[in-house]
Amino acid sequence: MNTLEAYQAHLREIGKLQSTLALLYWDQRTYLPSSGHDARAEVIGQLSKMIFERLTCDELGRYLESLEERDDLSLEDRASVRVVGKAHRRHRAIPSDFYEEFSIARSLSESVWEQAKASSDFTLFQPHLEKMVDYSQKLAQYYGYEMNPYDALLEEYEPGMTTHELRSLIEPLQKQLVPFIKDLMDHGTPPERGFLERDFPIDRQRELSLRTLELIGYDFSAGRLDTTVHPFTITTGPSDVRVTTRYRKEALLPALFTALHEGGHALYDQGIAPELKWSGLDEGSSSGIHESQSRLLENMVGRSLAFWTFFQPMLADVFPELAGVPAEAFYRASNMVKPSLIRVEADEVTYNLHIMLRFELEENLINGKIAVKDLPGLWREAMERYLEVAPEDDARGVLQDVHWAGAMFGYFPSYMLGNLYGAQMFAQVKKEMPDLTERIASGDLTSLIGWLREKVHRFGKIYDPKELIRNITGEDLNASCFVDYITAKYGHVYNL
Repeated sequence: MNTLEAYQAHLREIGKLQSTLALLYWDQRTYLPSSGHDARAEVIGQLSKMIFERLTCDELGRYLESLEERDDLSLEDRASVRVVGKAHRRHRAIPSDFYEEFSIARSLSESVWEQAKASSDFTLFQPHLEKMVDYSQKLAQYYGYEMNPYDALLEEYEPGMTTHELRSLIEPLQKQLVPFIKDLMDHGTPPERGFLERDFPIDRQRELSLRTLELIGYDFSAGRLDTTVHPFTITTGPSDVRVTTRYRKEALLPALFTALHEGGHALYDQGIAPELKWSGLDEGSSSGIHESQSRLLENMVGRSLAFWTFFQPMLADVFPELAGVPAEAFYRASNMVKPSLIRVEADEVTYNLHIMLRFELEENLINGKIAVKDLPGLWREAMERYLEVAPEDDARGVLQDVHWAGAMFGYFPSYMLGNLYGAQMFAQVKKEMPDLTERIASGDLTSLIGWLREKVHRFGKIYDPKELIRNITGEDLNASCFVDYITAKYGHVYNL
């Protein structure tokens, strides 16, 4: 076996262990009995340590050193060596016992977060979150950084992004969004939503979610739909990409848009070229690029008049009581702008403010500028400052998201970046496909999905996010396409 073959065999071994770990995570967040969490945390910790040791071992290091000197590798193999080499060197700085301990604590933290959210009791979760912050601060030191420890964590989700660069995107975006929101609130005509004020049976909402996933091309032979506390998508192995959702009987649209959002993630993973399997490249280019696929499908497609033009009869087939509601009414109702408490249900215009708030708080946590015990109050103060609303309880405040329970500090900016990437991609596809709106209105989503497969999905991690967006659009990441899209669309919806 030559060096390249040995390297590939080593990655397949890691990939199979990661597949097992993903399945355990999926079960933990869906069907695991409540009494099983402690033991599951230990199993996850042990398996995480095994994967960590295979990723950081000297044997893999020797393979990488040898392959990095070669100039005869394919594009895919060169990319694999680059991506795996970077991960290998970053993680070698972390002691394996520390990583196992961290993995166990993280698993327990997520379980306690579910209990704390259900009872709206931050004090129950506080000691676990304090541990997650402490672990993350130590990880930042192990990884190393030049300017800001938060940069070391951000790199895990958005390679090449820094806190400074994020602020250079956030500050002008916030300056443009805040006055536009005020203009909508003060001078716009809000959409009518009275026809959505009723109960919608959960079994029929599930049927609609299944139909929606089928509509966008989600492959149910390579996945499934389940319920959970906080929706997510997870790849548990090649040809096994699972999505989850949650339902509220008094609200129809959240589950529909969750199906589109998580479906967007799943289409990305299902569309990665099969030859990248277990190569270190069989996942999205970055979390921001991944979010671009879900946000594009959820918002730029799902909240468009073109989408509702063909989708309204499908919805009415499941909910006949809505058969008399015209497509434009659904379009306008699905684009209501109202500063609100819950990020995952926020409208497109105010959504990025939720992300800016979380970025501010978690960057301060990692830098030791604020304490975990003060988070509920700081959250309420930040919500008032950013959105002029404040939660009355922790469940709808600081406990609403699972990310910090899993020590995912640095992930939240991915949602905002996803909005910006998605808007640039959507503007580009409309240039290349001028009749895209008409195609969507006729029920043709395959043209758009095919474009995304060709330009984004199939490459996996071959290109880093900055290179990928330049390849697709010829430009670096910027907010101009997003601002143009938002102001044009919501100016129309609100009759400004």
